[in-house]
Amino acid sequence: MGIHRLNHAVLYVSNLERSVAFYRDVLGFRPVAMTPDGFRGAAFLQAPDSTNDHDLGLFEIGAAAGRSQAGRATVGLYHLAWELDTLDELAATAERLAAAGALVGTSDHGTTKSLYGQDPDGLEFEIVWIIPADLLDDDALAARKRIGRLDIDKERQRYGGQTRGGVGISIPA
Repeated sequence: MGIHRLNHAVLYVSNLERSVAFYRDVLGFRPVAMTPDGFRGAAFLQAPDSTNDHDLGLFEIGAAAGRSQAGRATVGLYHLAWELDTLDELAATAERLAAAGALVGTSDHGTTKSLYGQDPDGLEFEIVWIIPADLLDDDALAARKRIGRLDIDKERQRYGGQTRGGVGISIPA
């Protein structure tokens, strides 16, 4: 079985309109017209630079639904991680998440630079930039064993704000 990436995720949400607005306005997802005829309470979205049919499915279960307790009181998914191409995009996303009150943390994992957010239902997600293989060094590899404070400006000075990162280009020649 040769799994090589996540194609899409499906989330249960309490308010479909609010969730679509969040993913659209804060993270840049765009709605995809693929909800089956006669089916209510669902939306499908595609990430800005994705080639997937859709990256996110949202299914409304109603306002009475409680926030996710996964990891606190129940088992469940902790978070999904979406990859960005550049550190400039990571910085801009951090600003949008902060403005929306949705940025809950940042981390430097050595080879990855991460933002953590929560959607309106408290579902967590990660936005990540991955150091390309040709720029990896011993310091970045060793830092995978700790979680450090992310300084996006320092990382942009080190790697360049427009340097494309990611698994897709991180295969050493």
